[in-house]
Amino acid sequence: MAIPVTGSIPTLVALVLLVLVVIKTSRKRSAYPLPPGPPKRPIIGNLLDLPTRYEWLTYTKWAKQYDSDVLHVSGAGKDLVILNTVEAARDLLEKRSATYSGRPAFLMGKLMGWDYLFSSMPYGDAWRERRKLFQKYFHPTKPETHRPIETEYVRKLLPELLEHPQDFMTLFRHLIGATTLVLAYGLDIKLDNDPFVHLADDSMRPLIEAIVPGAFLVDLIPALQYVPAWFPGAGFQRKAKEWKKMTTRFRDAPYDAAKRAVAEGKAKSSFTSMCLEQFTESNKPEFDEDLVRDTASMFFAGGSDTVLAAVYTFILAMLCHPDKQAKAQEELDRVVGHGRLPDYNDEPNLPYLSAVIKETFRWRPVTPMGVPHCSEGDDVYNGYLIPSGSIMIVNLWNIMHNEEDYPDPDTFLPERFLDPNGNIDKTVRDPMSVAFGFGRRICPGEHMARSTLWLTAASILALFKLAKPVKDGAVVEPTKEYLSALVCHTAPFECDFKPRSRATEQLVKSLVE
Repeated sequence: MAIPVTGSIPTLVALVLLVLVVIKTSRKRSAYPLPPGPPKRPIIGNLLDLPTRYEWLTYTKWAKQYDSDVLHVSGAGKDLVILNTVEAARDLLEKRSATYSGRPAFLMGKLMGWDYLFSSMPYGDAWRERRKLFQKYFHPTKPETHRPIETEYVRKLLPELLEHPQDFMTLFRHLIGATTLVLAYGLDIKLDNDPFVHLADDSMRPLIEAIVPGAFLVDLIPALQYVPAWFPGAGFQRKAKEWKKMTTRFRDAPYDAAKRAVAEGKAKSSFTSMCLEQFTESNKPEFDEDLVRDTASMFFAGGSDTVLAAVYTFILAMLCHPDKQAKAQEELDRVVGHGRLPDYNDEPNLPYLSAVIKETFRWRPVTPMGVPHCSEGDDVYNGYLIPSGSIMIVNLWNIMHNEEDYPDPDTFLPERFLDPNGNIDKTVRDPMSVAFGFGRRICPGEHMARSTLWLTAASILALFKLAKPVKDGAVVEPTKEYLSALVCHTAPFECDFKPRSRATEQLVKSLVE
């Protein structure tokens, strides 16, 4: 829990302590105890105990230490409830979804101009309108709305990967960014140095930093939002003002470009074009442009970073486990052959590849703490009080590394998802059934993320051998390190993408002929 409380800011600290005293003394007593957790200090609670990096590892340690599915910690007067098992997460976030479908107040995001994102909106009418509009055009039962674009951009990537393998991390970032932006706006997005991809990336970086619960004290102490930028210790206000400029550009620029393309008759089919065309054809007197613009921006903001993180982990896993890579490639050769690229019709016949992707999500979860929920009222669970307004964190890392479900959890082992006949074993918990969230706030673009990752993985393994680079006669080992954030990316690493044969090299080159 990254809470920046260091530095010479005595005035702000005094204000914070005053607010904490008020919160502490105003809380009503309950007949039920709080869930277990580390001992709390007077007034500040667990503020000094909360981890600032790799929070999920500390929460996992506490889960074992206090032998509890549910933990409680407090910081700056805010309650955090950590759910360490699938059962606890489903009992609360799904079975009691009326109470737990909210999101924590993301005040730093509001100051940054991100309050229009429906993934972080409070549960209510505005959220329902945006989710409904998204699913109207990209429903899971309509793969034809997104798979052709995914296929087009994955196949555009492959020649670039052959030509510039050392730039693979940048290329994949542009692939995922381009795919989401084309689906949203129908713009002609380049795989290299595209201004809209750069704008989206630049806008998302501060959001990823800010969205971690507790990253800025204003999210724990709402009164701080009214502190002026010149006030000692209020540097977050100055940051928010600067970041808001990029947020506004990201929301408006691609939408305005798409709108111009529709007016000029040059637009590709996309979410934006379909919404605008339907409005024109219906002759409705009113058109909620903000609703369309806000929902379109969610394609990139809601999905690109998570899919990219999964792609990087897949590549790292294949690089570090050449035996698993070879086994997946043998299956691809047997099913697909050498004269064509894999497509979505091949997926049912590639169970080992499906197991590799499941293990990718399990081994290094993309969001180790999930996306936080918020309790909308006091509740009692297993004899413990869940206070109203609690930030509900699902410790997906602990769930994915539960030794009862996944023996030897630190080992990358796709075979754990296969039965003796080599088919997917449905008795083993599918990590993808929890990786995209719980209850009413489950990711609406889950099916698009799954299909993009599957086609990317299948295409890479069909055509390339992933190998550790050799420099000056020495093998360059990847660090295997991850960056601590809500969306957990690998640290930069090197990988050689070598064509598996002369035939596969020619197949890649034929994509640009």
